[in-house]
Amino acid sequence: MLQKLRDKTSGWIVTVIMGLLMIPFLFVIDNSYLGGVGAQNVAKVSAPPSWWRSAPSWWPMSFLWSHHEVSVDDFRTRFEQARMDAREQQGENFDPREFESTENKRVVLDQLIDEQVVRLAAEDAHIVIGDAAVREYIAGIPAFQRDGKFNPDQYKMALAQSMPPRTPAMFEQLVRTSLQQSIIPTALAQSGFATKGEAERLLKLLGETRDVEFALLPVAEADTAAVSDADIKQWYDTHPKDFLQREAVSIEYVELNAANMPAVAAANEATLRSRYEEEKARFVSADERLASHILISAGSDETSQKAAEAKAAKLAADAKLPGADFAALAKANSDDAGSKAGGGDLGWVQKGVMVKPFEDALFAMKAGEIVGPIKTEFGYHVLQLREIKGGEGRSFEEVRDQLAAEQLQADTERAFNDLSGRLVDLVYKNPTALEPAAKEVGLPVQTLGPFTEATANGIASNPAVLKAAFSETLVEDGTVSDPIEIAPNHSVMIRVTSHTPEQATPLAQAREQVIAAVRANRAKEAQNKAADALLAKLKEGQTLQALAPAEKLQLLPVPGLPRGAPMPTAAANQAVFAAAPPAAADKPTYGKVAMEDGRYAVFAVTKVTPGNIAEVPEPQQAMLKQQLSQIDGAAAAKAYVDGMRKHFKVQVQESQL
Repeated sequence: MLQKLRDKTSGWIVTVIMGLLMIPFLFVIDNSYLGGVGAQNVAKVSAPPSWWRSAPSWWPMSFLWSHHEVSVDDFRTRFEQARMDAREQQGENFDPREFESTENKRVVLDQLIDEQVVRLAAEDAHIVIGDAAVREYIAGIPAFQRDGKFNPDQYKMALAQSMPPRTPAMFEQLVRTSLQQSIIPTALAQSGFATKGEAERLLKLLGETRDVEFALLPVAEADTAAVSDADIKQWYDTHPKDFLQREAVSIEYVELNAANMPAVAAANEATLRSRYEEEKARFVSADERLASHILISAGSDETSQKAAEAKAAKLAADAKLPGADFAALAKANSDDAGSKAGGGDLGWVQKGVMVKPFEDALFAMKAGEIVGPIKTEFGYHVLQLREIKGGEGRSFEEVRDQLAAEQLQADTERAFNDLSGRLVDLVYKNPTALEPAAKEVGLPVQTLGPFTEATANGIASNPAVLKAAFSETLVEDGTVSDPIEIAPNHSVMIRVTSHTPEQATPLAQAREQVIAAVRANRAKEAQNKAADALLAKLKEGQTLQALAPAEKLQLLPVPGLPRGAPMPTAAANQAVFAAAPPAAADKPTYGKVAMEDGRYAVFAVTKVTPGNIAEVPEPQQAMLKQQLSQIDGAAAAKAYVDGMRKHFKVQVQESQL
């Protein structure tokens, strides 16, 4: 029977039939098999085979290409990490909605694509990472070490606790891939260098000064000419971002403030006494000992140990003799450089400061007693206890007022927390309404708004409240917020009652604002033309000094202007140093710059003085050369990645972002 089936299903007819049956499957197969990105990926990087660089990328020739994909999960993991980094850096200013922009997503995706580009390039270059290199790299990771050495148990535990958890084999493959894709860019980055001439040239530029003279043009007269409807419409249409109504919200809120709550009753005598008994230990002063000692250090061998112990015993016996001077014995014999000069004085000693054998002996002594030798890791000690203090407890009457104040604070916080907890519980039962819960706990519902992020006032001026009021959750869901802390024992719960998204201000409403903008622009253009006309006269050979009276110029000479100094403004300094050096002493270089008050200034650069390298210390010169080398290496690595990316085929599925 099997033979008959085989006979019937062979031959060219069956081949044709099977070919026809395969065609429908081409329309349901994952697009990635045909050269697309694929349903589970956001990007795909493809490289032609090394033996056929011009191989076409269309199917079925795409099977000859090497491919690496960036999966949706990879992208989401990396983007979430970027989100956490941004939140940590920006703190209260972090805006989750703004971070979700397409631009931020493309930045993260481009990083992932670059990683796959260099990985493909490494594979194409037949770079292989050996097991020894992987083991050496892993052994050098501090998280896998104990006492500075690689520990296998620590390694496995750290991998098990990572997110996501990994096995050693998985992590080793991750390290192998990372080393493989980084080896070429890293080598290029380390190969960067800067010549001595480049470093000296940069030093001369950084230390350069210029003699310059600024000429401030007079303030332009106010533009009062009529603005036509056509000009108004054109300006409004070409500057849409200038005439936006900012996003606005209105809120209702309930404020919980312990300061406004009814005062709690003072605790009775029994409560205070009970608290005193429970916390009596904290009213006992610290037990301290005023001590002196003589230290006799010892070597590690037995003979040295016995000699040190015998010497300490002899000194202890001498110190106990009538009329003995312990301080003099310490000065003459102690090996403790810190206390020897003071006659062995250690001052007042509390528990937990000294090593255990020393402390145990000291706190077992009576005032005036001398004991020894006491062995510690430092050697043998002879101890003298000069005085004891502390250990006495304060009576209830002495601390009653303190206990009463603390109990009142605790009772006030408890009442506040109880009220807050009741309100939260009631809100959770009906999270889209605030008034019923507030009414049940006896708190008023207050309203505020509409306001924008720029015009927020009252309780909304608090950064945490403002952030919550414009959060996507409260705006879209209309739910009540969690308690937002304003200060200790002071919080609010808010609900957004109305929301107006950012939108264009109607022309009729923005008309006066548009007219003012048109007139301001005309005045600016007039100033710009006046500056250009003045420059033209200067280039014809006239001087600022000669033109100043007629042009009503305000001259401001600045000799020796250093690079980067904000004089007269940062923009003016940048413009001065962007100008070409004067061709000769009598041929200044001219330029213009807009000032912060709207006026223009024309300047003349008359002299350029390079920085003096001799004034720069050698270490600073070496550091600059090293920084230039690092910049050169980083640029080479980036150029390599950018170049390889142009040679490869990169496909992106933005709908998956």
